[in-house]
This record gives sequence, C-alpha cells and structure tokens, in this order.
Amino acid sequence: MKSVGLIVEYNPFHNGHAFHLQASKEAANADVVIAVMSGNFLQRGEPALVSKWYRTRMALLNGVDLVFELPYSFAVQKAETFANGAISILEAAGCESLCFGSENGDIAAFLRTVTFLNEKQQPFNEKIKHFIKTGVSYPKATALSYQELADSENFLDLAKPNNILGFQYIQAINRQKSKLRPLTISRKNADYHDEHFASETIASATSIRKAIFAEESKSANIKQYVPEPTYQILQEYKHHYGGFHRWENYWELLQYQLITSSPGELKEIYEMEEGLENRLTKAAIESSSFQEYMEAVKTKRYTWTRLQRLAVHILTNAKKEELKRNSEKAAYVRLLGMTAAGKEYLNKMKKQFSLPLVTKLSTYNGTEIQQDIKAARVYAMVYPSRQRNKMLQQEFKQPPIFIQK
Repeated sequence: MKSVGLIVEYNPFHNGHAFHLQASKEAANADVVIAVMSGNFLQRGEPALVSKWYRTRMALLNGVDLVFELPYSFAVQKAETFANGAISILEAAGCESLCFGSENGDIAAFLRTVTFLNEKQQPFNEKIKHFIKTGVSYPKATALSYQELADSENFLDLAKPNNILGFQYIQAINRQKSKLRPLTISRKNADYHDEHFASETIASATSIRKAIFAEESKSANIKQYVPEPTYQILQEYKHHYGGFHRWENYWELLQYQLITSSPGELKEIYEMEEGLENRLTKAAIESSSFQEYMEAVKTKRYTWTRLQRLAVHILTNAKKEELKRNSEKAAYVRLLGMTAAGKEYLNKMKKQFSLPLVTKLSTYNGTEIQQDIKAARVYAMVYPSRQRNKMLQQEFKQPPIFIQK
C-alpha cells in the first residue's frame, strides 16, 4: 500500500485542507494518507479550537486514513523542532513520501535552497548572530540573513510561513537520513495568516476561527468554507462543551501560574530567557486579559508567536531539561484514529515500525509521553466540571477512533 504523509494541525479542517489532501494523494499515487497532527496545543502557541479527538474525527471523515499525534515536545515549538518530530514519526511508520503545501509550489526550488544554505552555513550563521545583536527576533534575523546571501529568483522566499516549514521538513529529512520523498503543492487562494475570506470556497484557518469567535452564537457563515463533516463536528462540540477554545479561556490559569511562581521556578521553564520572567510576572499582575498581557510583553526581539509558546509552556510547567532532551526525534508513535484502509496498512506495517506504536497509554511506560498527558489535562481545565472530568479521563480511556468508510 503506497502511503503519503501530511503534517497538519486541522484547526479546523477546511476546504483548502481537502484540496491539499486530494492533490497530495494524486501527486504521490498513494493508497493511504497518513497525517501527523498536533495535539491540543499548536505550533504558534495556541490552544486548538476543539480537542485532538474531535479534530481526528474531522480528518478521518474527510479522507485521512491514519492520524498519529505529534507529541507536545515537538508540536509547541519553532519550525525546526516541529519538523524533526513530524518527520521522525512518518519515517518510523514506513511512510514513502511527504507532501506539504507551500507558497512556492516547486520542490526543485526547495532542494536548491537547502543545498545553497548548507553550503553557506558558516556565513549564514554569522549573519544571523549579527542581526540578533541589533535587537531583532531570531525569525527576522534568519530572513534578513537569507536575503543578503540569496538574491536569485531560483531560491525560496523564506519570509512565507509555509515555505519556511517546507524548508525545515526537507532539512529534517536530510538530517535524519530519511527515505521520505518530498513533494509540494501550491496553497490555493488563501494565505496562511489571512484574516478575511479571500474566495467563495477557500479560506484560511485563521479567518475561519475569527469568524467562529465573532459569531459564536451562529457559526453559519463558515459553512461554505469547510466540508460538511467539519461543520457538523464543530456544531456537536459547541453543543457538548458550550463553545470553542481560545487563549482568553486560559488567561486566569496563566496569570495564576505567573504570580505564584518564584523567579527561580520560572527560569526553569522551556524558552524562558534570563530576566524575561520578571517582565512576564509584572505584566501578569497589571493585565486584565490575555490580549492586554501580550501587548504588554511583546517587543521587537520577542515575537507574538514565541511569547504565546512560552505562555503554553508556563501553563503546562514544561521544563527546559525535559523538552531539550526530547527535541531530536520522537520516542513513540501514538495512534489517534484510523479508517479501514488505515487499519489494513497498520496490520501490514506495524511490525516494521522503528518506534513503539502506542494505542493505549496503559501499555506504554516511556517518560516522554508525560508532557502530552499534562497538556491534555491543562487543556481540559476550562470546561465545566462534568465535561472537564470526562476530558481528564479521556486521555487514558479513549481508544483510537475507527471510521468505517
């Protein structure tokens, strides 16, 4: 069974994702689609709109055959570490190819850029250090350094978010000596960060979430931008849990963590830099909302995304020693859901997996998964008590979701 891998968040699954899925399957001539999906907290340091179990159902009902969870220690991370975890899981699961969406849409340009920057690694790193000393953020320093070195139209525009991720996927494939064959397709219509609907059927996840929160009482204006299963699952989630997840739901938890932790305790949190803990604590005391807090702490050096990721790590008490130790490759492959075709693939391939396959938490003793458990518990804390208790138990009791298509 030929397989193609996708690295996703599906927050939520929309028509652009459906296009990418089908185009990827055709490009790879694949029988099975394998998705590595972030759990309840995402790469940009945000809580997912709905839980990983509901997003797994979205994926399976819309054409994915296997959903594996990207562990927390990779999911809430910069692009390089995010890519390391996702690629290691696809490789361990015997996947043959990876297809990602990009603004460029030309895999040759990605390969040329990777080769070019590997050859120019020393001057590239020196330029990054130079720009960081001027006070800009690491992503901005990287983009400026690249612009000075690569002035040819044959190379990627690494200011674009999906180009950056695709570049890191290929770097990870090379670092891990993976057999994955990289493929890319152009993103259709909507840009990653678009906050407004750009066409009649394709919209970014950002604009869809904005519309949901703006009209949470209806959510009807997103219907044309998402497949029917997604729409129904969103309605179901809202009915069961009373609404969707956003940072403001977690503000009081974050504020409590910041004002009750000592500077020494905060220094141990992953991505906390020297002296930043004092700035964050002061802002937490003076702010009345997450938005107000973020506006108070953001600087030219510390981007919104990086500070959001740090906020997630504070919420989950993710320590430097834990996440740094687990940042190269995943230690396990956790199955969240499958279709009949996915089950057939597993039956044929699971004995060849190079990492342990986890279908029940009770069967896996590795310490690396503890951060996933903590994240799932924190994610559930904003529910009313009945739903919260159900979600707290679900992490241990929920079997992989099976969809018979």
